Amino acid sequence: MRTQTITDPTLTQAMSDPRPARPGDYIVLLKPRVMSLVVFTALVGLLVAPVPMDPIRGALSILCIALGGGASGALNMWWDADIDAKMHRTSNRPIPAGRVNAHEALILGLVLSVLSVGVLSLVANPVAGGLLAFTIFFYVVIYSVLLKRATPQNIVIGGASGALPPMIGWACATGGISIDSLLMFALIFMWTPPHFWALALFVKSDYGRAGVPMLTETHGRPSTRRHILGYTLVLIPTSLALGLTSIGGPVYLAVAGVLNLRFLIGAWAVFRRTEDEAEADNQRAERRLFRLSLSYLFLHFCALLVEALLHAQGLSGW
Repeated sequence: MRTQTITDPTLTQAMSDPRPARPGDYIVLLKPRVMSLVVFTALVGLLVAPVPMDPIRGALSILCIALGGGASGALNMWWDADIDAKMHRTSNRPIPAGRVNAHEALILGLVLSVLSVGVLSLVANPVAGGLLAFTIFFYVVIYSVLLKRATPQNIVIGGASGALPPMIGWACATGGISIDSLLMFALIFMWTPPHFWALALFVKSDYGRAGVPMLTETHGRPSTRRHILGYTLVLIPTSLALGLTSIGGPVYLAVAGVLNLRFLIGAWAVFRRTEDEAEADNQRAERRLFRLSLSYLFLHFCALLVEALLHAQGLSGW
């Protein structure tokens, strides 16, 4: 891996006159918002697994997964410091703002990576530890280093790293992988492109300014709208297929049915709009679809938890 070279004048100036780092700056390096999704989906994967896990070992496992997610975030911010300085929504991150030294972020990410993978392998099992190590590697090396600046497929392929946490949680409890955990992975994997492309439609100038080949930049906005609808049509059967597994059930399918209908309506609304219409109302449909995508994933996994509770009480319809 290269040594990060800072060439952006704004970033160079900020780092030449650094302000003292506060504990909160190091927390921001761990991307707590992303970490919360990692923790939640991993916890669901652990709780819906057919093998119960000791609460203390389970809590330690989730902590390790959270630290692994934070390690990925710190290493990503270290690598992307130059382009973060060019984008409005990321320019105030700790490294481009000069509050944290890039070298410190690198060390923090590496230490947390080794610590989280090692402890999870001991507390849970080597399969879970191996999956966590692969997740960190995929996010940092495959996505951040190799894909993000090279191809508009960065989100499509790179989404695998964000889709792995429920598989890790499942492996913590079971020591293995199953069709259930693979479909949880597939749900997040297929959800990721329309989620981020909807975001890209209303922050297009940010990606263009940083030179990131987001689909909106390389293929244009009309193509991005078509891709969102296309991936939505694949996402729907993936979502419903999970409801037919041992961790699904009628409650999950009912929730998934409503969410998929709303998501399809939202994706269709984005698809059929002209650019003039989108500009006239400040990308309202695109922003609405992005917000809907957040609740879409959250409620799917909540429904899995409800099904797990019903299964435990012998009330499942399957």
